[in-house]
Amino acid sequence: MSMILNRIIGPRFINCSSYFIKTSPDRSTHTMSEMKYLNQTDAAALDQDLFNEYKFSVDQLMELAGLSCASAIAKTYLPEEHSKVLIVCGPGNNGGDGLVAARHLHMMGFAPSVHYPKRPANTLYQNLTHQCLKYGVEFVDKCPTADDINSTYNIVVDALFGFSFKPPIRPEMMPQMEAMANTSVPVCSVDIPSGWNVNDGPPTEGPVLSPTILISLSAPKKCAKSFTGLYHYLGGRFVPPGLVQKYNLRLPRYPDTEQVVLLSK
Repeated sequence: MSMILNRIIGPRFINCSSYFIKTSPDRSTHTMSEMKYLNQTDAAALDQDLFNEYKFSVDQLMELAGLSCASAIAKTYLPEEHSKVLIVCGPGNNGGDGLVAARHLHMMGFAPSVHYPKRPANTLYQNLTHQCLKYGVEFVDKCPTADDINSTYNIVVDALFGFSFKPPIRPEMMPQMEAMANTSVPVCSVDIPSGWNVNDGPPTEGPVLSPTILISLSAPKKCAKSFTGLYHYLGGRFVPPGLVQKYNLRLPRYPDTEQVVLLSK
């Protein structure tokens, strides 16, 4: 019998020799209601503890976060069916996570393209961009419209704004927000849906993202309570036990060697 692929978009049928095996989403040991949701202040403090107390570097955490995001997408969508991925990257760490995810998605059999409208001069982001280019990842300079996305791509990765975002959205980023908010293609948001208030959730005006997938990093943020999409993953299998205790996170166990865990509702 050939190897059964561990995919979890359900229901799905996987060809296994002469059989078709129906799969359904795995469930974690913790429900979302049991978990601690971080507000913006605690999320920033946890990051600083990782940097200062545990001596993680920015690029080290970015690599782990980006790998988690790529893993969540690969667990949900088959590259044979959803190969064309548009990754919309912002100028901060969330955008860096998106660049790392693009590289890993390429290695997982997807065909990612990156839209990176505001590129920092920081060496870290330049290196991540260089790596994507060397791997053959396409960069799209002009912001695709919602119609462009619908006709060209199978998945959109929202890596525009992270948990340090504070409204309102700057005018230069409005085309990206409108395209992602209006597309019919599944949107996968990294850590928080861009444009949302980290504590309070979706905005009351302007373009509002309603992602199909949310990939919370380290621990879910308070805005994740407003998430109504299909799949909420927790990624970033790197939070030290001391910080789990300090912030009373009540994180679920990650199965086997997985980088992400699917949270049940």
